[in-house]
Amino acid sequence: MKYRKLGDSDLEVSEISLGSWLTYGVGVEADKARACLEESFEQGINFIDTANVYGRGAAETFLGEALQGRARDSYVLATKVYFPMSDTDHGLSRAQIEKQIDDSLRRLRTDYVDLYQCHRYDWDTPLEETMEAMTRVVDSGKARYIGFSEWPAERIQAALDMTGVAKFVSSQPQYSLLWREPEDEVIPLCAANGISQIVWSPLGQGVLSGKYDPDRPPPVGTRATSDEMSGYMDRLLQPDVLRAVQRLKPIAEEAGLTLPQFALAWILREPNVASAIIGASRPSQVQENAAASGVVVDTQLFVRAEQILDEALAGATA
Repeated sequence: MKYRKLGDSDLEVSEISLGSWLTYGVGVEADKARACLEESFEQGINFIDTANVYGRGAAETFLGEALQGRARDSYVLATKVYFPMSDTDHGLSRAQIEKQIDDSLRRLRTDYVDLYQCHRYDWDTPLEETMEAMTRVVDSGKARYIGFSEWPAERIQAALDMTGVAKFVSSQPQYSLLWREPEDEVIPLCAANGISQIVWSPLGQGVLSGKYDPDRPPPVGTRATSDEMSGYMDRLLQPDVLRAVQRLKPIAEEAGLTLPQFALAWILREPNVASAIIGASRPSQVQENAAASGVVVDTQLFVRAEQILDEALAGATA
């Protein structure tokens, strides 16, 4: 496992990190989740990402229990705040940030998180209030650093222009061979300001695993059939897109990789990416994905893959 510096922080994070969305504490049995966590540490993964809203606290509770007995300085722990935890608890107001960080720490059974992230931008709260509250979280020692997820470039710049507040060290965008939007504005802005990317959905909601057959409905029990993803994956599940993904398999084989490893290696080709977050329900998935760290791939293979998918995606949105 290779490691990269997380923005302008002193955190060294594994190139592959373990996420817990739609999985731990919710969709995956505790024993299997614990096995994936243990395998992650065996593979050298030191970065664990969660959020208060995952299972309405269930993912944090699972991790709080599963990480007991492991030296706190042996892993990097990140969580997030923004989405509703109840009918009245949501957003990035001062009161919510103060309440939610304490609730997260209690569930995680720790005195601090290494990274506390604004899960989305809160258009209903002044940015100054949010940044002042996040700064107090850092000053109090409850978080070492702060980050954000899916903020528009203009709001990122507005936060960077503020003085007397904690500086962001991470951005968590959706980014994959099937979703390259961050390349336009977010990645260049962050790269120029000491902010690294922590990528979610690097396998395009699992589509880049190649498991979806373009001529058949998605298998029951896969992410594509879950209630949480209803309608969300339609663009990625169009037959022409799935056929294009199948055409990537020989290219990945030429690189000596499986298709998921190839897709993760493509993410890690970007210097501004610190880590790619994987989801896993089996230890074997952790093993396969972790092996993408540190691989060297001929750039022309990536170019060929991009051309195939860009053409298919253009047709899907026409």
